[in-house]
Amino acid sequence: MISQLSWKVGGQQGEGIESTGEVFSIALNRLGYYLYGYRHFSSRIKGGHTNNKIRVSTTQVRAISDELDILVAFDQETIDVNFHELRDGGIVLADTKFNPTVPENEGVTLYSVPFSEIATELGTSLMKNMVAIGATSAILDIDATQYREVVQEIYGRKGEQIVAKNMQAIETGAKYLREELEYNREDLYLERADGKKRMFMIGNDAIALGAIAGGSRFMAAYPITPASEIMEYLIKKLPKFGGAVIQTEDEIAACTMAIGANYAGARTFTASAGPGLSLMMEAIGLSGMTEQPLVIIDTQRGGPSTGLPTKQEQSDLMAMIYGTHGEIPKVVMAPSTVQEAFYDTIEAFNIAEEYQVPVILLTDLQLSLGKQTVEPLEYNKIEIRRGKLMSDDLPEVENKSYFKRYEVTEDGVSPRVIPGMKHGIHHVTGVEHDETGKPSESAGNRVDQMDKRLRKLNNLQFNNPVHKNVSHENPDVLLVGYISTRGTIEEAMTRLEEDGIKVNHAQIRLIHPFPTEEMLPLVEAAKKVIVVENNATGQLASLLKMNVGHAGMISSLLKYDGNPFLPHEIHTRSKELI
Repeated sequence: MISQLSWKVGGQQGEGIESTGEVFSIALNRLGYYLYGYRHFSSRIKGGHTNNKIRVSTTQVRAISDELDILVAFDQETIDVNFHELRDGGIVLADTKFNPTVPENEGVTLYSVPFSEIATELGTSLMKNMVAIGATSAILDIDATQYREVVQEIYGRKGEQIVAKNMQAIETGAKYLREELEYNREDLYLERADGKKRMFMIGNDAIALGAIAGGSRFMAAYPITPASEIMEYLIKKLPKFGGAVIQTEDEIAACTMAIGANYAGARTFTASAGPGLSLMMEAIGLSGMTEQPLVIIDTQRGGPSTGLPTKQEQSDLMAMIYGTHGEIPKVVMAPSTVQEAFYDTIEAFNIAEEYQVPVILLTDLQLSLGKQTVEPLEYNKIEIRRGKLMSDDLPEVENKSYFKRYEVTEDGVSPRVIPGMKHGIHHVTGVEHDETGKPSESAGNRVDQMDKRLRKLNNLQFNNPVHKNVSHENPDVLLVGYISTRGTIEEAMTRLEEDGIKVNHAQIRLIHPFPTEEMLPLVEAAKKVIVVENNATGQLASLLKMNVGHAGMISSLLKYDGNPFLPHEIHTRSKELI
């Protein structure tokens, strides 16, 4: 028996690859297994190779595995593209329909199963994916009936006959492998899981759920990969809480609409990817100048321009910090797990209102669309903080003058009111203004207002700005990463330690303002620092050098081909850099 397994299904986009992975993984999640899934898909609706790689384990996993145990192929291209990942002793389950072939003498066994033929005999070739799931269940020694609940949920709206047919397809696939192909290997039998109930979600779902839990009741957005799932989730869920989602004509409208709704007192946000964030930059500056809270989700993808819209990259970092013209206070956060994405979304709303600044929650495609097991969320930990948002009983202003919405204060944060509050009238403009909001080009006023805005973040409170995995006082190497690289780095650490190399790890969760105080002692304690990131120019490494120094001991480990890091890549390349 094995405690961990890597399984992949592949074929042409549009022929049910995603639903195959969904049924397989959800069923195993409900049996108590931990899972981590990553989809490779094309930037078109139909056609082009796509695959879904799912790691199943009896313990927590947060990375794609290096090797592959089982490959389910609906066409020869799937075998040709993914065969190199199969380990010695691995299995290919392929549809007999395309006369599958595998390289000889590679230690891999091909089982040719008539997925399409069996499905057609049962009523429709579309059920070939269910036949494939059945064959997989036979290999893993999982009873086919374990899929019934999931099949019922997914296909129940189409009627009980459809549910019965899909279950029959699963059972027939399992029976064919055992009886017709006389499969009797036990080396891939999965150890039984603990049976505990855990959530299984993508990062985008966690962000959307976090927005609801954090009190947001309005989202304005324009669809874009890989952010669209946030909007799609909330279109279904937000009306149940008295909220609404507006699909705007473009990202400029989305951002300005979010600013306007925040001005009116609602907790609202928008979500996009790199191209959309480029269009929002002027509006982000408006948020900074008018001191209106604003939360933006940036789900990074391959760029520039349209770039690689369905591939992994982490190249928006500098743009999110320095992209706006002029100088405004801004917070950039970077959760490293799906669970952190939930809690950090709530905290983004709190920080935006407490400090009256734009807050950007930075994710990437791997975290946004990668699906992973999440322990039950602790809703009792949720705290809503609205900062200096004033109540309805404002004192009458002296001499009937305007309310000092932009009052110069010691902490840089001014009192905030919403439209219609008695004695709260003030002017709002994107040009420089005095304490009441009236336009002013006075040199002294400019300095006072600029200084006030810029000192807002001097005392920013952010829990756990750096996730630390530290076990050595003077390590040979400190591995540094952000967002989705965390799990892969953790696995590489284990391998490096087995090689006798002492390793510490820092995953930076607050990008701006940079957590210099937390990072400096970690850097100074190490003999070498290696920064792991998915871009070509080492943006996170540059930030580390700018804010911490010690540039001579900092090296970059980069990957920018559109694919996430694998544990062996960080392990091997780190040894080369040490």
